[in-house]
Amino acid sequence: MHIPEGMLPGTICAVGYGLTGITLWYSLKKIKQKDDPRREIPKASMLTAAFFISTFILIPIPPTSVHPLLIGLIGAILGFYAFPALLIALFFQAALFQHGGITTLGVNAFLFGTSALLSYSIYQLLTRVLIGKRYQVFVASFLTGAAGVAITVILFYFVLITFIPANLDVVMEQQAISILTIAHIPIMLVEGIFTGFLFTFLKKVKPELIDGIH
Repeated sequence: MHIPEGMLPGTICAVGYGLTGITLWYSLKKIKQKDDPRREIPKASMLTAAFFISTFILIPIPPTSVHPLLIGLIGAILGFYAFPALLIALFFQAALFQHGGITTLGVNAFLFGTSALLSYSIYQLLTRVLIGKRYQVFVASFLTGAAGVAITVILFYFVLITFIPANLDVVMEQQAISILTIAHIPIMLVEGIFTGFLFTFLKKVKPELIDGIH
């Protein structure tokens, strides 16, 4: 779901960088308010690498292919660390492998990062709503993992469908974007299940990883 070079007008790319700058500033401000801001850096680094690698794993879903996003999982575990972590991963993907683009980096980072922050809020809300309920951890993390994919895909869909370059066949591009969006439904379910089982496992063997999320 990375937006490549040339897909967005310059003004939108500039707005993307502006929004990314503001959100990054806010995220870093929240991080600095923690008792030990550096404590979560190893965990953030590990999940940055996981996101970096996962987006190169192409899964064929005819007539297109998709890749894992892990946005819900990253957002739920990292909280405000998710935004700078994703920004770093996206920068190196664009700079080293042209996966995405430098001009569209701001938009990509804002869309991915915002999805992760929303996923973090969803997980926090669900854990409070489901407290004391059976399968609390699995249900909350399953819904968060699935929501992370859904939010990301919806945001990208509206940006791409709104700013289709005039030199392209608009109808064909709309169809391609719609097909790519629908193709992420299986990924949404798989990531929800994966996140659910992972959090359930961590709750048993290393509960501090998820109990300390705040």
